[in-house]
Amino acid sequence: FLEADLRDAAGLARVLGGVRVDVVMHLAACSLVGESMENPGKYFGNNLGGGVNLLEAAVGCGATGFVFSSTAATYGEPKSIPIDEDAPTIPTNAYGESKLLFERILAWYSRLKGLRFAALRYFNAAGATETRGEDHEPETHLIPLVLKAAREGGVVDIFGDDYPTPDGTCVRDYIHIVDLAEAHLCAMRALGRGAEGVFNLGNGAGFSVKEVVAVAREVTGRDIRTRIAPRRAGDPPSLVASSAKARAVLQWNPSRGALRDIVESAWKWHLAHPRGYEAARH
Repeated sequence: FLEADLRDAAGLARVLGGVRVDVVMHLAACSLVGESMENPGKYFGNNLGGGVNLLEAAVGCGATGFVFSSTAATYGEPKSIPIDEDAPTIPTNAYGESKLLFERILAWYSRLKGLRFAALRYFNAAGATETRGEDHEPETHLIPLVLKAAREGGVVDIFGDDYPTPDGTCVRDYIHIVDLAEAHLCAMRALGRGAEGVFNLGNGAGFSVKEVVAVAREVTGRDIRTRIAPRRAGDPPSLVASSAKARAVLQWNPSRGALRDIVESAWKWHLAHPRGYEAARH
């Protein structure tokens, strides 16, 4: 384990000096949509500046492959659903723009430095294993927020109920974290076969906020109170993936797509870890 701040190019070079690397997986980013609209400099500085530093370090270490955690936020408000990789990329928030710009930088490094890349456009990562679940500070992801309300009796804010969707709430594509992790290994192997490019990672099925709450009520057997709040800036009405390209090129076969299974795995983790990763943080 080597620790470095990606924004510190000199420090990064020191830490990786003499290390031989084949493939870099870049997972680090600021990723809060609302915050990106209030503080865009933080997002462009970290997600682009830190990313370029890592690219330079990767080239310096002799890496030939680069797997990047990108996002469905690169698409903005899609014209059609499901979204494939050829859809227009017109982000509606600074977070999505920072990721899209870095994808373009990756294409230049591939062209100029021979660093093959896979940019994996995540849709909504969710679910848990027995030992790994969601516990962010601050928590902004819907499923852990809904399950927290089930445990503690709080209220879940639904940000807008007047979207052009079947029940008026935002629709999202949820992908289990194990399927997501396996996609990175598939991408690494595909780079070794000479493949590269942009790939969607999603279920191909969309669920609304109200549907997630309803399934959580069934799984937990508890009442979960909700209230309608104003829309958040930059939230598209619907984001649902076509993952056909990832299945074909990366040879990726997600198998944990049922919303109930995703929520149930998360609920089991939260019950077993009521304080999340608090002990690890402190």
